[in-house]
Amino acid sequence: MLSTTVRSFTTTSSTLLPRIAHSSLCAVRNFSTRANNTNTTNTTRPLANSNSLPTQTLRTLSSTSNKMGLTDWASKDGSFKRQVSSFRDHIEPNGKFPAEKGRYHLYVSYACPWAHRTLIVRKLKGLDDFFDFSVVHPHLLEGGWHFETPEDAAKPPAPWSEHSNKTFPGATADKLYGKTHIAELYKKAEPEYSARFTVPIVWDKQTETIVSNESSEIIRDFNSAFNGLLPEGSAERELDLYPESLRGEIDALNEWVYDGINNGVYKCGFATTQEAYDDAMDNLIKSLDRVEEILSDGREFLVGGRLTEADVRLYTTIVRYDPVYYVHFKTNWGQIRHDYPALNRWLKNLYWNYPAFKDTTHFDHIREHYFYSHTQINPRRIVPKGPKLDIEPLGAEKRKAEDVAGSNKAAKV
Repeated sequence: MLSTTVRSFTTTSSTLLPRIAHSSLCAVRNFSTRANNTNTTNTTRPLANSNSLPTQTLRTLSSTSNKMGLTDWASKDGSFKRQVSSFRDHIEPNGKFPAEKGRYHLYVSYACPWAHRTLIVRKLKGLDDFFDFSVVHPHLLEGGWHFETPEDAAKPPAPWSEHSNKTFPGATADKLYGKTHIAELYKKAEPEYSARFTVPIVWDKQTETIVSNESSEIIRDFNSAFNGLLPEGSAERELDLYPESLRGEIDALNEWVYDGINNGVYKCGFATTQEAYDDAMDNLIKSLDRVEEILSDGREFLVGGRLTEADVRLYTTIVRYDPVYYVHFKTNWGQIRHDYPALNRWLKNLYWNYPAFKDTTHFDHIREHYFYSHTQINPRRIVPKGPKLDIEPLGAEKRKAEDVAGSNKAAKV
């Protein structure tokens, strides 16, 4: 089926240009208190002998950055600031972290748009058999992202949710070490790490350290680093999401989409002043209108008539827009399905016609994470039922037009 998905994509050089990456950090993060150094510490010293950490240890792991309220990371003018990724190495054929089957492990949240990018590209590039992944629970609590354990799976549902504090369909245990929290992996990689504990993470099992926690760079590594190990002539090997001939156009689009939309929804949701919210919302509206105009000519993809990383990066925000951001982040100027017909068509095409997008989109994790975790925005943790449809079926816009035409005809009668 993937061959059908990528049949029209062309092949160009997979050489990576120098990358100026935006943050890959899910939920809300401050700027890092750790130096943005690409030389990570390759230590194998374990954080703790026990997989189940006491409360005091978890509080220590959380550090001040994880215990403060999410909106406390706003600047003095009330605008939201995002933490810069700290681990910035790369998987490269002849580099420090070479491309090898079975060497790496991916840590993700199904709820997180930044981690979602990596899952889409992993599937598009046919890397399912090259490395496995572990999925954290959607509830982001005081100790940070946490995993399920066999003991947790046996617990009954908690009274405030249909799921217990840790059990949730699709969430997994830490498949490598049996750790309970993402924080433990950061401390295993670098004991002095003091910034926020974020996903996604690419973990090197050989040196037992974090290769990267920057999604924009991870997806470029996945796009090209393993090509030499994929079957020659296969659609997955031929697929290039960052073709050399389109890099300038892709980079330019990524820049304003990130600022106005990917990060823009967070700047709206976590603004602490009316002025900061208004500025962020104005930029979001302008950016959505700009995308709508680009897609209004009926094109299937954003750049170059082919699927690129630009589509992947925008998709993970837009697919969350109506179910979550429209209400939770107060981005209610318009809904994608009702007010942006070209963008809605683009979204539905990716979701329904390309399995790598649909199969990695988990609306239950997405909704549960945002509404339950962000108590500064939703203090009673009430998770809404709507919208009735997380995403519309293909052809819905045609049926709407027919309904309108039918109503007009009936009115005339």
